[in-house]
Amino acid sequence: MKVLIIEDDVRLADVIRRSLGEAGYATHVAHDAPSGIEAFEVDVTYDLVVLDLMLPGLDVAGDEPAGMTVCRRIRELDTNVPILMLTALDGMRTKVEGLDAGADDYLVKPFHLVELLARVRALLRRSPQAQAPVLTVRGVALDASTRTAERDGRRIQLTAKEFAVLEYLMRNAGRIVSSTELIDHAWDSNYEGFSNVVQTYIRYLRQKLTAGGEPDVIETRRGSGYVIEQSEPVEELRAER
Repeated sequence: MKVLIIEDDVRLADVIRRSLGEAGYATHVAHDAPSGIEAFEVDVTYDLVVLDLMLPGLDVAGDEPAGMTVCRRIRELDTNVPILMLTALDGMRTKVEGLDAGADDYLVKPFHLVELLARVRALLRRSPQAQAPVLTVRGVALDASTRTAERDGRRIQLTAKEFAVLEYLMRNAGRIVSSTELIDHAWDSNYEGFSNVVQTYIRYLRQKLTAGGEPDVIETRRGSGYVIEQSEPVEELRAER
């Protein structure tokens, strides 16, 4: 899951980024209104936007906060992406205007990170683009709401990053996913780590998914990427018979 954070308070933006990252979300951060709009225009595949209401960088008519303008622009580009608006303004009028501008939820500063994460999970569950909370492919079950995984009834302990990689592969079952695409959706946009990080995490997942003697479900397509097929290969079915 990819989250766009548009927040001009650098410290708060970093706290939110780290909190979401620890929960398994990939993030991109913008610190002003133009950068936030540009980030979404360049990549409209974000699953959720965390948007501060009071942003610098835009000349807006009247006394409307720049965050309202950003919200409307994002809504023009994508009518479905959930938008969580953050603000220090606690007036009812401001809340109504934010919701009317296209926000799906409203969180007043200061807030607890556990509440922000809960609201993010709730918005993703309610999103029209959201799929079933429990993904099941070839005996592997992934519960996005509880962040747990099982295979044929066997509980599998996954790190946040392992969960993110497996979730993306399962949400795209039947389609080859490149390493670049996995990094885009499971790591922060400013990731500058080692180049074979995807290969490493695929190896971790394979070890955990086959620890009970089960066949490997993650296939490598050399030169292209990785795929979890939606049904078992014919060879496996024959072997079982």
